[in-house]
Order: sequence, then structure tokens, then C-alpha cells
Amino acid sequence: MLEQTFNEVYTKFKLHFYRTVFGRFQKREASLTTVETFCMEIIMALGKPTVNEFSRFVGISAPNAAYKINNLIQKGYVRKEQSEEDKREYYLVATQKYIDYYNISYRYLGKVMERVQRRFSPEDLARLKEMLEIISDELMPEIPLPKRS
Repeated sequence: MLEQTFNEVYTKFKLHFYRTVFGRFQKREASLTTVETFCMEIIMALGKPTVNEFSRFVGISAPNAAYKINNLIQKGYVRKEQSEEDKREYYLVATQKYIDYYNISYRYLGKVMERVQRRFSPEDLARLKEMLEIISDELMPEIPLPKRS
């Protein structure tokens, strides 16, 4: 029962995002393919990865990753930022153009979180936060993310 309820919440977030993205297709605002959207989601989640870090995470060759990244650069969704420490290394950084696109889902997340904060007590919210951190940090070790700030 818990699994089904969690899946419903996850599905609602996905469906809201997809519906909004399709609305942008109707207005001809969206220019990312499905695979490019997934690539951008990964870049955002990894927090400024290098091309090699991206390719290793996704499990594709570095040349294949570079090809995908170059397409995203040409479309204006990613830029490369040179490392201060190692001038040969570049980080992948989402541009404001993508962040605006990305915020489609995060505006809804913010709206839901406002509702959650109004509905539940501070104690319940603290417990929910603790449980979500345990799920993320301990129970999902296969998907490492950068540390929270």
C-alpha cells in the first residue's frame, strides 16, 4: 500500500511536468528531444559534471556523450565552464534558457511543498524531511548526488 501511494505521488509530479512540456510544444517553445531532456535532468542532478563524469554516470562512451553535449550547447541549454584548478577540464553548466524550462516542474513542486507546510505540523514536517533524507542517503546508494547545501 505504501509503495502504491508513493508511486502515485511520483507519477503526479511526472505527469504535471509532461503536461506542461507538451503545452510548450503546442506553442513551439520546446526544442529538446526526449533524450536531450533526460540528459539535461542528469546534468542538473549531478551539479556541474564533466563530460567524462556524465558519460560514466549514463554508461555511454565519452565520444557519444560529447556528441549529445555539443547538441545541447548548440541549442543553448548547456555551456562549458573551465575549471580553475585544471585548465584542461570543463564543467557542464545549464544555461538560464534551460533553467527556465526546468523550473516548470519546480514551480509545481514549490506549490505542493507550500500546501504540505500548511497541512502538517512542524513535527510532522521534520519527520518527513528526516525520512526523505534517509531514503535518499541510505536506501538509494546506487544514485549518488552532490551533497546538499
